[in-house]
Amino acid sequence: MSAEEASPPSPGEQCRALVLTGYGGYDKVKLQVKPLGQPKLQPDEVLVRVKACGLNFSELMGRQGLYDPLPPPPVILGMEGAGIIEAVGEEVKERKVGERVIVMKRNGMWQQFVVVNIQHVYPMPESMSFEEGAALPISYLTAYLMLFRMTNLTPGKSVLVHMAAGGVGTAATQLCQTVPDVTVFGTASSSKHDFITQNGVTHAIDYRTRDYVEEIRKISPKGVDIVLDPLGGADTQKGFGLLKAFGSLVIFGAANCVTGQKRSLMALVKVWYNQLSFNALKLMQTNKAVCGFHLSYLDDENISACMTSLLQLYAEGKLKPIIDSRFHFEEVTDAMRRMHERQNVGKVILLPEPKTQNDTTTKK
Repeated sequence: MSAEEASPPSPGEQCRALVLTGYGGYDKVKLQVKPLGQPKLQPDEVLVRVKACGLNFSELMGRQGLYDPLPPPPVILGMEGAGIIEAVGEEVKERKVGERVIVMKRNGMWQQFVVVNIQHVYPMPESMSFEEGAALPISYLTAYLMLFRMTNLTPGKSVLVHMAAGGVGTAATQLCQTVPDVTVFGTASSSKHDFITQNGVTHAIDYRTRDYVEEIRKISPKGVDIVLDPLGGADTQKGFGLLKAFGSLVIFGAANCVTGQKRSLMALVKVWYNQLSFNALKLMQTNKAVCGFHLSYLDDENISACMTSLLQLYAEGKLKPIIDSRFHFEEVTDAMRRMHERQNVGKVILLPEPKTQNDTTTKK
């Protein structure tokens, strides 16, 4: 869409948003519709009409009060989306009204219109859909920074990717394919093995019926070079034990804390009790590295440089976000349940616009 074709919000237009009203179950995320009014832009801000948003595991944790960077309720959820620029601040020169863009915020993306600083806005490649644009930032930035900034993935290395069918898992697997001769061990339920193998996993392991440590040792007795750990607790200890000398464990989540629909004190205690404990001497004796990664605490400069690299890889056809399913805002409970129950294969997308009777885009 060109700048001449852009249609700014009409007077009296409504803004639909998904608001976390309190900590707890799915019912705590409510659809609210309010008049948009006349958004006041700072000189370095733009107004974007959001066409698609990404759902991340952090939103499931945030709903339970387990995600520290999220402000307390009531708060609009969402960290990534894609849409069309509707208005620009007076100092914005690099972007124009009508451009298709990817947008990131620490929260507040799950709404139909969003005001955001120009530093967090990235032009979309022409071939990229809004759904792909919404699926790319969080998952691919997380995977890219862990693999190429924290661990420096090089040819011939081996990587363990947990939850290999999820957003970060599919992103990490694809990024591993940009480096020659990388072996990827991926954990997922058996029903997802065909998919993760097609996506680039070398050895698929059913974590529900097999001990993934034993399965990896059968193939690679010395272990692996890199472990990407979104689980926490006992799995972090297992990951450290799997590392070869000079290997790196990157801890970037605590999915084991999220068991039921609401926060579980028992799950929290179990993860805390089983957390990895070590000292400097142990690290010296094992010649291993332990890293922690959290995208929300990175500065804009690091994020911007990596987004540029990711968009170039997309343009070259070396990565492509995988869309599992699409849900309208009215169906956010179904979307969260699908991810919570580990049913998704790829990214779950939320659509801000109202669902129509003839709409068939909801499911995969």
